[in-house]
Amino acid sequence: MRDSELSQVRGLPLFRTMADDSFAMLMRAAYDQTFPAYVQLIEQGAAPDFLHIVVEGAVELFASWQERETTMAVVRPVSSFILAACIKDAPYLMAARTLEKTRIILLPSVDLRAVFRIDHEFAMATINELASCYRSVVRHTKDIKLRNARERLAAYILRKTHNSKSASFILPIEKRLLASYLGVTPESLSRTMKSLQDVGAKVDGQRVIITDRKALEAVAHPSSLIDGPECDDEAAFIGSPLQGTSQDDGGDGAKPIVARSFTY
Repeated sequence: MRDSELSQVRGLPLFRTMADDSFAMLMRAAYDQTFPAYVQLIEQGAAPDFLHIVVEGAVELFASWQERETTMAVVRPVSSFILAACIKDAPYLMAARTLEKTRIILLPSVDLRAVFRIDHEFAMATINELASCYRSVVRHTKDIKLRNARERLAAYILRKTHNSKSASFILPIEKRLLASYLGVTPESLSRTMKSLQDVGAKVDGQRVIITDRKALEAVAHPSSLIDGPECDDEAAFIGSPLQGTSQDDGGDGAKPIVARSFTY
C-alpha cells in the first residue's frame, strides 16, 4: 500500500488520534484494490467483513426492498463505510456499488473490533463518528418529514453553497441519485427544479445557479437544527442517510420509498 494512502487514512478523524502501534496493527492485514465502475462491493444483509475506505472514485450506498431501490448516500475520497455494521458485527443494512473507477482500502472488521477494545483514543473517535452519523440521520429525517419536496430542494441548494461565495455549483451526483436522496421521483425532481426558477434558483444541465438567495431562503426556511452546520469534524463526514416516508409529499403527488439507515 502506498505511503501517501496510509497518510490519508491516518489523517481521517477516525484514525487521527490512535496510537501508532494500534494503527500498525489495524493496517497489517489491510489491502487496497481498484474496481471498475458499477461493481457491487457489498450486499445488504451480508456479514460485515471489512471497513471500506474510499481513496479514489465514488461509491453509492443504496438499499432495496420489494423491487424498489433508493440511494442512501454517495461516498467520496477520503471517507469510510460502513462503520456501524463493522463495530457491531451485524449485517449490512445497505449495499454499495462503484459509480466510477474506484480505489478502496479494505480493513478487516475483526481487527477493527480488536483495536477498539484496547485503544481508548480510537474507541472515542469511533463513538464520535457514530454519534455524528446518528445526528446526520436525525437531521435528514426531519428534512424529509417536515419539508415538502420544494422546500427540501431549496434547502439542499442553500447547503451546497453555505461555505462558498459562489452563486453557482455543479451537482456532485446524477439527478436520478439526487431525486432518490431527496425522497422524490426523478419526474417530481424535474418539476420541482422548474418551480424554483421564479424564486431564486435555476438549473442548467448539472449546474445550479442561485439568482436570488433571499427568495430561496424564504422557500426553504433554513434551520441550524435541520441543515447544520455542525463542527468541522462532523461536517467532514461525506454523505447523508436517506429516510423516505409513505405519506404524500407536500402535495406533489410523489410517494418516496421507505428507507432508513446510517450513512456508515
